[in-house]
Amino acid sequence: MGYKVAIMGATGNVGREIMNIMHERNFPADEVIALASSRSVGREVAYGDDKRLKVKDLATFDFEGVDIVLSSPGASVSAEYAPKAAAAGAVVIDNTSYFRMDPEIPLVVPEVNPEAIGDYRARNIIANPNCSTIQMVVALKPLHDAFHIRRVVVSTYQSTSGGGKDAMDELFNQTRGIYMNEPASSHQKKFTKQIAFNVIPHIDKFMDDGATKEEWKMAVETQKILDPTIQVHANCARVPVFVGHAEYVNIETDEPIDVDRAREILREAEGVVVIDHREDEGYVTQAECAGEDAVYVSRLRRDHSVDNGLSFWCVSDNLRKGAALNTVQIAEVLIRDYLEK
Repeated sequence: MGYKVAIMGATGNVGREIMNIMHERNFPADEVIALASSRSVGREVAYGDDKRLKVKDLATFDFEGVDIVLSSPGASVSAEYAPKAAAAGAVVIDNTSYFRMDPEIPLVVPEVNPEAIGDYRARNIIANPNCSTIQMVVALKPLHDAFHIRRVVVSTYQSTSGGGKDAMDELFNQTRGIYMNEPASSHQKKFTKQIAFNVIPHIDKFMDDGATKEEWKMAVETQKILDPTIQVHANCARVPVFVGHAEYVNIETDEPIDVDRAREILREAEGVVVIDHREDEGYVTQAECAGEDAVYVSRLRRDHSVDNGLSFWCVSDNLRKGAALNTVQIAEVLIRDYLEK
């Protein structure tokens, strides 16, 4: 017997990707319900290649009888409707930032801390981490187990899809406009600076210490998911790429770290693919990871500025592993280990 699953935010980038991935992975759903705002009611969204779902109004939907809600409608919407769904008996897996740091709500990456899923019973809600955090901790987990990481310095190069459809449209329109001699400012709504042919060292709001909230998220989420003793310093930038986040990660460990051993450990790790050849094209870029499920690790080398240091490059599709795939994987573990039908 399958499950009754509702998708909150079904018309957004992540919501559509969630439904694609559910279909690809033969998710055990007898019924899938697409939910969005009243503006989208009656629209159709794809579920696989041959099925269309009519969008229903989230504001008036009755969650009674729904088993699982996969939620990606924006933080303020989740804040209102995720507790309603949970109170009706559904387990909500939320992809927004709203619940991530709530101490009663588990923050989960299945390759890293699947055991935390069992804590959903406190509130019937599980939080999906930030996209940039997810790919980093998937790569960090096996290295932490082997060498015990004490400090991480990460610089991210994040695609515009992390800012939603409007952000992707802005990159497209600015790029086209520049070739047509239009000022970039005429197509600037989402970003604080021109994104086409540019890099913006600013994602989310600035905080009192000068960090952005995106940088803060990477630190506190890594500590909650992986180990509260790890110190993380993040530098987050938006780059003119449509899909796929890249990160340069430097780690300092308690145990002496060997590059060849680290490479072999990562090759055996769940969710990681190592492509690390010290030659032209011997690494993976954002353009190549789009549409893929894995976290790709390249350019492994010693960081000689500290006693036990390693640096590496990692890329992943932020709409898949960084959001939709991770959400579906959490639901799969939830069904396998905790729900009964």
